[in-house]
Amino acid sequence: MRDYAVELKKRVEYVKNKLKESGASGIVYGNSGGKDCALVGIICKKACENTLAVIMPCNSKVNLTTDMQDAIALCNQFDIEYRTVDLTATKAALVKELGKAIDINRSADININPRLRMTTLYAIGAAENRLVAGTGNKSEIYMGYFTKWGDGAYDFDPIADLTVGEVYDFLAFLDAPASIRTKAPSAGLFEGQTDELEMGVTYKTIDDYINGKNISAHDKEIIDGYHRKSEHKRVLSSVYKEITNGKRKDEQH
Repeated sequence: MRDYAVELKKRVEYVKNKLKESGASGIVYGNSGGKDCALVGIICKKACENTLAVIMPCNSKVNLTTDMQDAIALCNQFDIEYRTVDLTATKAALVKELGKAIDINRSADININPRLRMTTLYAIGAAENRLVAGTGNKSEIYMGYFTKWGDGAYDFDPIADLTVGEVYDFLAFLDAPASIRTKAPSAGLFEGQTDELEMGVTYKTIDDYINGKNISAHDKEIIDGYHRKSEHKRVLSSVYKEITNGKRKDEQH
């Protein structure tokens, strides 16, 4: 039986150590009203009283309704300070200017949202000496289901080793709002969007695959494809290294 009480203490200690190492005086994270940010917020608040949740609606109606309601409910229950920064007008202004130079396709458009959100979090972090907490889980990271330099950017991530199923189990242990634990996972990028519909495979299947269980050949093909195509997101960006005598320049002695 997994002991989430012990695990919580270890993750809280991890966050405290990150703060100590950096000299930061607080934490900031994006609170979308979803499962992952809920767990990260709870852990961070237990590690640091000066934890700030930022709710950042951008275009989607659900951002301004149920998502915001769930985000606020989480903060109220666990006494987490929150602020709202509406990025709708900011995105509209950027898209308008970009439209003068390029034809923006769907992929470019929806990835603007998480990058604007991360810009917001790092601006707050720099202004108030806060570390930016990441909210990605193991299943999303394996699939590459995140935006590079968007929600894939952070100073530390206390839940990156947890599958989606484990995140839900952790939230149940913590008695997080039921509305967060029962709604379909979604990045809230556009109306009606859910992670599983967009990927074409369930998180349960992804978790099973990661844990070495048998899944259908069809699902395996989808997961392997996502993982392969997103490898560039999980490594540091490529940089040129001169090679002489079979060794990179920085390896020579």
